[in-house]
Amino acid sequence: MIQIDNKIISKDLFDNHFICHLEKCEGNCCIFGDSGAPLEKEEAELLHKHLESIKPFMRGEGLREVNLQGSWVVDRDGDRVTPLVGNEECAYVIFEEGIARCAIEKAYEEKSITFQKPVSCHLYPIRVSRLKDAIALNYHRWSICEPARILGSKEGVPVFRFLKEAITRVYGASFYGELEIVYRELKQVNR
Repeated sequence: MIQIDNKIISKDLFDNHFICHLEKCEGNCCIFGDSGAPLEKEEAELLHKHLESIKPFMRGEGLREVNLQGSWVVDRDGDRVTPLVGNEECAYVIFEEGIARCAIEKAYEEKSITFQKPVSCHLYPIRVSRLKDAIALNYHRWSICEPARILGSKEGVPVFRFLKEAITRVYGASFYGELEIVYRELKQVNR
């Protein structure tokens, strides 16, 4: 584990490789799971606020669930999450050429909203855990992401570099720069 300020970072983010390979996995992380995408309090408020601008990008099944359950729900662990369709796929999932994508992100890309997508989705495969005085950043290894690990290894892209945009969005460019320094230092040590 490496600590930068109040963040505890798993070495797995430097040692493992990852590049989403949507053509192979078809965006299954948006479809499978036991709960919706985790949401920060502010994100839940933004979803509620911008729901009408997101709805034109959603599928009928997702719209039905959002109209029944709301723009977000509390799961069995007490966390704010996106609602699910049929206890499986995220209500905000859309399909483009057979690949699961996000209606929230689509609305953002079309400049209908300023909210990109949930941080938990953007940072994946990093999972964030809040500790008493720190934030832990861990690598989540899921079997459906095997094509991403294979492609990341082939291209030599460590997890943290694949997530440069997301990490910078959430924690800032300075923190990302610190990760690059740590990575270079780890490579020197492992020579």
